[in-house]
Amino acid sequence: MQTRRSYDDGCAAAHALDLIGDRWALLIVRELLLGPKRFSGLRSGLPNISPNVLTQRLNELEAGQVLQRRKLPQPASAWVYELTEWGQSLEPILLQLAHWGVRSPAFVRGAPLGIDAVVLSLKAMFRPDTATGVDACIQLHFDNEVFSATIKDGELEILRGPALRPAATLSTSPQRMLSLVYGKSDIDEVVSAGMADYSGDRSALDAFFCAFALPPPALQSGA
Repeated sequence: MQTRRSYDDGCAAAHALDLIGDRWALLIVRELLLGPKRFSGLRSGLPNISPNVLTQRLNELEAGQVLQRRKLPQPASAWVYELTEWGQSLEPILLQLAHWGVRSPAFVRGAPLGIDAVVLSLKAMFRPDTATGVDACIQLHFDNEVFSATIKDGELEILRGPALRPAATLSTSPQRMLSLVYGKSDIDEVVSAGMADYSGDRSALDAFFCAFALPPPALQSGA
């Protein structure tokens, strides 16, 4: 029986890496930050992971009490994976890691992202200073998934599911969302090209887009 490798170091950071430092572990956490998922849902969000490796990582994260399995009530009667309360506390760490990683001079901006990764990038790249005075709720549609994104009092909240009273509704692909938010593409041009659709208050959408920005790349050594 294979034994997991350990740093065997008394530092708490080393212990944390024993728990979540293996390949794919943190990305599994990323896929569960917005709510529980079935095995198939995790495979959809992480298409490059093999079923065997996914199973192994899920078992390890469950043994480490980062996540747990739960059976949905009837009529679903399916098993889902969800983060424990302690596992959920990884969110600010993962968001800060994304904010740090996007500054890498080697990072390829504009590469394809899954739906949850795009939504979490909004939380990571939110700029409270540019959201001052913004009070808007936007309903986001990506394929068959719906999210409610609310900016109020300089804070952003994103939840999986429809919004109660959205100021505007935007339907687009995850990749096009990246260009609208970070590339500052013109929404009307994107709609005219058939790559997005929106309804409601256009000014609310504009204010929403302006509340996010990518940080500049880190200076390379000797620059």
